[in-house]
Amino acid sequence: MKQLVIVSGYSGAGKSVALNALEDIGYQAIDNIPLKALPSVVAAIDDEVDYIALGSDIRSQGFSAEELIGMVDALRKETPASLLFLSCETDVLLGRFKETRRPHPLAKEGAAADGIESERLLLEPIRTAADYVFDTTELIPRELQRMVQQRFAAGEIPFHIEILSFSYKQGIPRGSDLVFDVRFLKNPHYVAELKPQTGLDQAVGEYIASDERCPKLLDALGGLLSLTLPFYKDEGKYMMTIAVGCTGGKHRSVYVAEQLASRCRNEGYVVSIRHRDMQAKAAAA
Repeated sequence: MKQLVIVSGYSGAGKSVALNALEDIGYQAIDNIPLKALPSVVAAIDDEVDYIALGSDIRSQGFSAEELIGMVDALRKETPASLLFLSCETDVLLGRFKETRRPHPLAKEGAAADGIESERLLLEPIRTAADYVFDTTELIPRELQRMVQQRFAAGEIPFHIEILSFSYKQGIPRGSDLVFDVRFLKNPHYVAELKPQTGLDQAVGEYIASDERCPKLLDALGGLLSLTLPFYKDEGKYMMTIAVGCTGGKHRSVYVAEQLASRCRNEGYVVSIRHRDMQAKAAAA
Protein backbone atom coordinates (compact mmCIF):
# COMPACT_ATOMS: atom_id res chain seq x y z
CA MET A 1 0.00 0.00 0.00
CA LYS A 2 1.24 3.46 -0.87
CA GLN A 3 2.23 5.84 1.91
CA LEU A 4 1.89 9.54 1.28
CA VAL A 5 3.43 12.63 2.84
CA ILE A 6 2.07 16.06 1.89
CA VAL A 7 4.58 18.82 2.64
CA SER A 8 3.40 22.41 3.04
CA GLY A 9 4.45 25.46 5.01
CA TYR A 10 5.70 29.01 4.83
CA SER A 11 7.78 30.14 1.88
CA GLY A 12 11.43 29.97 2.94
CA ALA A 13 10.77 27.53 5.79
CA GLY A 14 12.53 24.61 4.09
CA LYS A 15 9.99 22.72 1.97
CA SER A 16 12.55 21.93 -0.74
CA VAL A 17 14.97 20.60 1.88
CA ALA A 18 12.22 18.39 3.33
CA LEU A 19 11.22 17.01 -0.07
CA ASN A 20 14.85 16.32 -1.00
CA ALA A 21 15.32 14.54 2.33
CA LEU A 22 12.32 12.33 1.62
CA GLU A 23 13.55 11.62 -1.90
CA ASP A 24 16.91 10.53 -0.47
CA ILE A 25 15.20 7.80 1.58
CA GLY A 26 13.17 6.39 -1.29
CA TYR A 27 10.13 8.62 -1.70
CA GLN A 28 8.87 9.66 -5.12
CA ALA A 29 8.96 13.43 -4.53
CA ILE A 30 7.03 15.95 -6.65
CA ASP A 31 6.73 19.66 -5.86
CA ASN A 32 4.33 22.45 -6.76
CA ILE A 33 1.52 20.36 -8.24
CA PRO A 34 -1.66 22.18 -9.31
CA LEU A 35 -3.98 21.53 -6.41
CA LYS A 36 -6.83 19.99 -8.42
CA ALA A 37 -4.36 17.56 -10.03
CA LEU A 38 -3.08 16.21 -6.73
CA PRO A 39 -5.41 13.16 -6.45
CA SER A 40 -4.86 12.18 -10.07
CA VAL A 41 -1.09 12.46 -9.68
CA VAL A 42 -1.20 10.10 -6.71
CA ALA A 43 -3.35 7.66 -8.67
CA ALA A 44 -1.06 7.83 -11.71
CA ILE A 45 2.13 6.92 -9.84
CA ASP A 46 3.20 3.35 -10.52
CA ASP A 47 1.85 0.79 -8.06
CA GLU A 48 5.40 -0.38 -7.40
CA VAL A 49 6.17 2.98 -5.78
CA ASP A 50 5.30 2.61 -2.10
CA TYR A 51 6.33 6.02 -0.77
CA ILE A 52 5.20 9.36 -2.20
CA ALA A 53 5.98 12.93 -1.09
CA LEU A 54 4.09 15.87 -2.60
CA GLY A 55 4.77 19.56 -2.05
CA SER A 56 1.89 22.02 -2.05
CA ASP A 57 1.88 25.66 -0.97
CA ILE A 58 0.76 29.10 -2.11
CA ARG A 59 2.78 28.77 -5.33
CA SER A 60 0.66 25.82 -6.46
CA GLN A 61 -1.91 26.67 -9.12
CA GLY A 62 -5.41 26.97 -7.65
CA PHE A 63 -4.10 26.68 -4.10
CA SER A 64 -6.58 26.82 -1.23
CA ALA A 65 -5.84 25.79 2.36
CA GLU A 66 -9.32 24.40 2.86
CA GLU A 67 -9.25 22.42 -0.40
CA LEU A 68 -5.84 20.95 0.42
CA ILE A 69 -7.08 19.78 3.82
CA GLY A 70 -10.14 18.26 2.17
CA MET A 71 -8.03 16.45 -0.41
CA VAL A 72 -5.73 15.02 2.27
CA ASP A 73 -8.77 13.76 4.19
CA ALA A 74 -10.12 12.15 1.01
CA LEU A 75 -6.78 10.54 0.18
CA ARG A 76 -6.64 9.02 3.66
CA LYS A 77 -9.64 6.88 2.75
CA GLU A 78 -7.47 5.13 0.17
CA THR A 79 -3.93 5.26 1.57
CA PRO A 80 -2.07 6.30 4.73
CA ALA A 81 -1.31 10.01 4.44
CA SER A 82 0.48 12.49 6.69
CA LEU A 83 0.44 16.28 6.48
CA LEU A 84 3.76 17.94 7.38
CA PHE A 85 3.85 21.70 7.95
CA LEU A 86 7.08 23.71 8.08
CA SER A 87 6.94 26.78 10.29
CA CYS A 88 9.46 29.56 10.96
CA GLU A 89 9.66 32.91 12.76
CA THR A 90 9.24 36.06 10.66
CA ASP A 91 12.66 37.58 11.37
CA VAL A 92 14.43 34.41 10.21
CA LEU A 93 12.29 34.17 7.07
CA LEU A 94 13.15 37.79 6.27
CA GLY A 95 16.84 36.96 6.64
CA ARG A 96 16.52 33.98 4.32
CA PHE A 97 14.79 36.01 1.61
CA LYS A 98 17.42 38.72 1.94
CA GLU A 99 20.21 36.17 1.65
CA THR A 100 18.79 34.50 -1.45
CA ARG A 101 17.65 37.83 -2.95
CA ARG A 102 14.40 36.24 -4.01
CA PRO A 103 11.03 37.97 -3.58
CA HIS A 104 8.32 36.51 -1.41
CA PRO A 105 5.62 34.91 -3.62
CA LEU A 106 2.96 37.16 -2.11
CA ALA A 107 5.06 40.33 -2.24
CA LYS A 108 6.91 40.33 -5.54
CA GLU A 109 6.90 44.13 -5.69
CA GLY A 110 6.35 44.94 -2.02
CA ALA A 111 7.85 44.30 1.39
CA ALA A 112 8.63 40.66 2.17
CA ALA A 113 7.30 41.15 5.71
CA ASP A 114 3.84 41.93 4.32
CA GLY A 115 3.90 38.79 2.18
CA ILE A 116 4.97 36.67 5.15
CA GLU A 117 2.14 37.91 7.33
CA SER A 118 -0.41 37.41 4.55
CA GLU A 119 0.86 33.89 4.05
CA ARG A 120 0.54 33.14 7.77
CA LEU A 121 -3.15 33.99 7.65
CA LEU A 122 -3.73 31.93 4.50
CA LEU A 123 -1.93 28.86 5.81
CA GLU A 124 -3.11 28.86 9.41
CA PRO A 125 -5.83 26.23 8.72
CA ILE A 126 -3.16 23.88 7.35
CA ARG A 127 -0.86 24.50 10.29
CA THR A 128 -3.71 23.69 12.65
CA ALA A 129 -4.71 20.54 10.76
CA ALA A 130 -1.16 19.24 10.22
CA ASP A 131 -0.10 15.91 11.71
CA TYR A 132 3.41 17.27 12.21
CA VAL A 133 4.67 20.85 12.57
CA PHE A 134 8.44 21.32 12.33
CA ASP A 135 9.74 24.74 13.41
CA THR A 136 12.84 25.44 11.30
CA THR A 137 13.71 28.78 12.90
CA GLU A 138 16.91 27.51 14.50
CA LEU A 139 17.64 24.63 12.12
CA ILE A 140 20.28 24.46 9.46
CA PRO A 141 19.29 22.40 6.37
CA ARG A 142 21.18 19.31 7.56
CA GLU A 143 19.26 19.31 10.86
CA LEU A 144 15.91 19.63 9.11
CA GLN A 145 16.91 16.84 6.75
CA ARG A 146 17.68 14.59 9.70
CA MET A 147 14.40 15.40 11.45
CA VAL A 148 12.37 14.59 8.34
CA GLN A 149 14.21 11.37 7.67
CA GLN A 150 14.01 10.25 11.28
CA ARG A 151 10.26 10.73 11.25
CA PHE A 152 9.33 9.35 7.83
CA ALA A 153 11.95 6.69 7.07
CA ALA A 154 10.50 3.31 6.14
CA GLY A 155 11.06 0.48 8.59
CA GLU A 156 12.30 0.78 12.14
CA ILE A 157 13.54 4.27 12.98
CA PRO A 158 16.31 4.61 15.56
CA PHE A 159 15.47 6.74 18.58
CA HIS A 160 17.61 9.87 18.19
CA ILE A 161 18.64 12.23 20.97
CA GLU A 162 19.91 15.73 20.31
CA ILE A 163 21.64 17.38 23.25
CA LEU A 164 22.02 21.12 22.95
CA SER A 165 23.93 23.57 25.16
CA PHE A 166 22.82 27.19 25.18
CA SER A 167 23.09 30.59 26.83
CA TYR A 168 20.07 31.90 28.73
CA LYS A 169 21.07 35.36 27.51
CA GLN A 170 20.28 34.17 23.98
CA GLY A 171 17.02 32.47 24.94
CA ILE A 172 15.85 28.90 25.41
CA PRO A 173 16.08 26.91 22.14
CA ARG A 174 12.74 26.43 20.41
CA GLY A 175 11.48 22.89 20.18
CA SER A 176 13.28 21.63 23.29
CA ASP A 177 11.59 18.66 24.95
CA LEU A 178 13.56 18.86 28.19
CA VAL A 179 15.41 21.91 29.54
CA PHE A 180 17.96 21.73 32.37
CA ASP A 181 19.33 24.85 34.08
CA VAL A 182 22.88 24.45 35.43
CA ARG A 183 23.58 28.06 36.38
CA PHE A 184 24.00 27.10 40.05
CA LEU A 185 27.29 25.28 39.37
CA LYS A 186 30.66 26.98 39.95
CA ASN A 187 31.33 29.36 37.07
CA PRO A 188 34.75 29.20 35.31
CA HIS A 189 34.00 32.62 33.80
CA TYR A 190 35.35 34.21 36.98
CA VAL A 191 38.66 32.33 36.90
CA ALA A 192 41.09 34.32 34.75
CA GLU A 193 42.92 31.38 33.18
CA LEU A 194 39.68 29.48 32.50
CA LYS A 195 37.56 32.32 31.14
CA PRO A 196 38.90 32.11 27.54
CA GLN A 197 38.45 28.33 27.45
CA THR A 198 35.25 26.32 26.99
CA GLY A 199 33.51 23.37 28.57
CA LEU A 200 35.34 21.15 26.08
CA ASP A 201 38.69 21.93 27.70
CA GLN A 202 39.97 19.57 30.39
CA ALA A 203 40.83 22.28 32.91
CA VAL A 204 37.34 23.76 32.70
CA GLY A 205 35.75 20.33 33.06
CA GLU A 206 37.85 19.54 36.11
CA TYR A 207 36.92 22.87 37.68
CA ILE A 208 33.18 22.32 37.15
CA ALA A 209 33.40 18.69 38.32
CA SER A 210 35.12 19.86 41.54
CA ASP A 211 31.84 21.44 42.58
CA GLU A 212 30.42 18.79 44.91
CA ARG A 213 26.97 19.39 43.42
CA CYS A 214 28.08 18.46 39.90
CA PRO A 215 28.42 14.67 40.32
CA LYS A 216 25.11 14.61 42.14
CA LEU A 217 23.51 16.57 39.32
CA LEU A 218 24.91 14.31 36.61
CA ASP A 219 23.79 11.19 38.47
CA ALA A 220 20.31 12.63 38.96
CA LEU A 221 19.92 13.75 35.34
CA GLY A 222 21.41 10.51 34.04
CA GLY A 223 18.98 8.53 36.15
CA LEU A 224 16.07 10.66 34.99
CA LEU A 225 16.97 10.09 31.34
CA SER A 226 17.53 6.35 31.85
CA LEU A 227 14.05 6.15 33.34
CA THR A 228 12.09 8.39 30.97
CA LEU A 229 13.67 7.99 27.51
CA PRO A 230 12.23 4.49 27.03
CA PHE A 231 8.80 5.87 27.96
CA TYR A 232 9.04 8.57 25.29
CA LYS A 233 10.09 5.97 22.73
CA ASP A 234 7.16 3.73 23.69
CA GLU A 235 4.82 6.68 23.09
CA GLY A 236 6.00 6.96 19.48
CA LYS A 237 8.58 9.74 19.74
CA TYR A 238 11.60 9.13 17.55
CA MET A 239 13.55 12.24 18.46
CA MET A 240 14.18 14.09 21.71
CA THR A 241 15.89 17.45 22.11
CA ILE A 242 17.48 17.98 25.52
CA ALA A 243 18.70 21.53 26.19
CA VAL A 244 21.21 22.42 28.90
CA GLY A 245 21.61 26.09 29.73
CA CYS A 246 23.93 28.34 31.67
CA THR A 247 24.53 32.09 31.67
CA GLY A 248 26.93 32.36 28.74
CA GLY A 249 26.56 29.00 27.03
CA LYS A 250 30.31 28.51 27.01
CA HIS A 251 31.42 26.60 30.10
CA ARG A 252 28.97 24.82 32.41
CA SER A 253 26.23 23.97 29.93
CA VAL A 254 28.80 22.69 27.43
CA TYR A 255 30.45 20.43 30.00
CA VAL A 256 27.19 19.02 31.36
CA ALA A 257 25.80 18.49 27.84
CA GLU A 258 28.91 16.51 26.90
CA GLN A 259 28.62 14.38 30.03
CA LEU A 260 24.95 13.62 29.37
CA ALA A 261 25.71 12.76 25.75
CA SER A 262 28.36 10.30 26.87
CA ARG A 263 25.95 8.63 29.29
CA CYS A 264 23.24 8.34 26.66
CA ARG A 265 25.66 6.84 24.13
CA ASN A 266 26.77 4.31 26.72
CA GLU A 267 23.14 3.21 26.98
CA GLY A 268 23.00 2.57 23.24
CA TYR A 269 21.19 5.69 22.03
CA VAL A 270 21.99 7.54 18.81
CA VAL A 271 23.15 10.95 20.04
CA SER A 272 24.12 14.20 18.37
CA ILE A 273 25.36 17.23 20.28
CA ARG A 274 25.44 20.90 19.39
CA HIS A 275 26.79 23.86 21.36
CA ARG A 276 24.61 26.66 20.05
CA ASP A 277 26.28 29.64 21.71
CA MET A 278 29.76 28.39 22.57
CA GLN A 279 31.56 29.57 19.42
CA ALA A 280 30.22 33.12 19.47
CA LYS A 281 31.15 33.52 23.10
CA ALA A 282 34.54 31.94 22.62
CA ALA A 283 35.32 34.31 19.75
CA ALA A 284 34.41 37.30 21.92
CA ALA A 285 36.65 36.18 24.80
